[in-house]
Amino acid sequence: MTATTLGVEEEFHLVDPATGALVASPAVADAAVLGQAGEHVQPEISQTQLETATGILTTLDGVRAALVQTRAEAVAAAQTAGLTVLAASTHPTAVLAELVLTDAPRYRVMVQRWAGLATGQDICGTHVHVGVDDLDTAVHVMDRARPYLPLLMAMTGSSPFHAGADTGYSSWRTVWWSRWPVSGPPEPMGDAAGYRAIVAALVGTGMVPDGSQLYWDLRPSTHVPTVEFRMGDVCTDLDDVVLHAALCRSLVSVLARDETPAPAIRPEVLRAARWKAARAGLSGELVDPVTGQLIPAVDALHGLVDLLADDLDSRGELAEVRALTAQLLARGTSAVRQRQVLARTGDPGAVVRDLLQVGGTAV
Repeated sequence: MTATTLGVEEEFHLVDPATGALVASPAVADAAVLGQAGEHVQPEISQTQLETATGILTTLDGVRAALVQTRAEAVAAAQTAGLTVLAASTHPTAVLAELVLTDAPRYRVMVQRWAGLATGQDICGTHVHVGVDDLDTAVHVMDRARPYLPLLMAMTGSSPFHAGADTGYSSWRTVWWSRWPVSGPPEPMGDAAGYRAIVAALVGTGMVPDGSQLYWDLRPSTHVPTVEFRMGDVCTDLDDVVLHAALCRSLVSVLARDETPAPAIRPEVLRAARWKAARAGLSGELVDPVTGQLIPAVDALHGLVDLLADDLDSRGELAEVRALTAQLLARGTSAVRQRQVLARTGDPGAVVRDLLQVGGTAV
């Protein structure tokens, strides 16, 4: 199998374009619930958020064009209330008291089940769907992709600040999201039957109604034939989203053809690798997906591109992926840039204004 199709979902914060403050908008949320906020715009659990979803894509040029369009649609939806959207996984200064639940049955049910986990959900993420032939293929890929998930997450870090404080992490979203009992890297399942048995057992506990509320870092979609990468922060810069999507798709393609046994990595070690990636991002060291040893993050990312080189080259994407990788490593993630802006200006508002400019959502 060669994975060809993909799609990208992005979540955004609603903010005042002048002050950068987080703003709840019942009107924008209601329009999204009713499908009136734009063809590719969807609601999120908080009235301070919006989500976008591209259509089915096959090329990186298509990914880039679609993301320009979906971000523009999100901005247009926000502008109906005098707002815009912020492409970062945490708002640098917002506090939980500013969150207001979106009034829709799905979210009311989530609050009944999850209580404070749902009402305190002030983080945004990026999800990449990659087309697969069937559920057995999805599980085959998931079992083998687990060691690579921390590295793929590290390259997206955009949540260093939370509630006005520097958390010391590149992806505080990952730490925050880890509180959910249905989050994190899934354990190996073997095949479709194994996956269905795990879902049935979890449904039996009353924790989830079905597989759609399993928020693992990687999961099969319950409504489209894809495997969904869910561990990424929102990438402020479009180039970083394109790179992330390209690597996710290529990894699916390579691992779908891999007939060697899934790596036997202990869950404790994988959680440690995930924590290390959330803490360090691409600065310092990460756990090598192959050896399990700490290596420089730059070597880990280059190693992943080398692993996928033949597949990327077969698509005509290798040169672009290498260029985007070099660019990301040279300038750093959004988290790095946010800290640089704050160090230079001493103004959290300047961080928000810079995020709006880089993300192409300033109005």
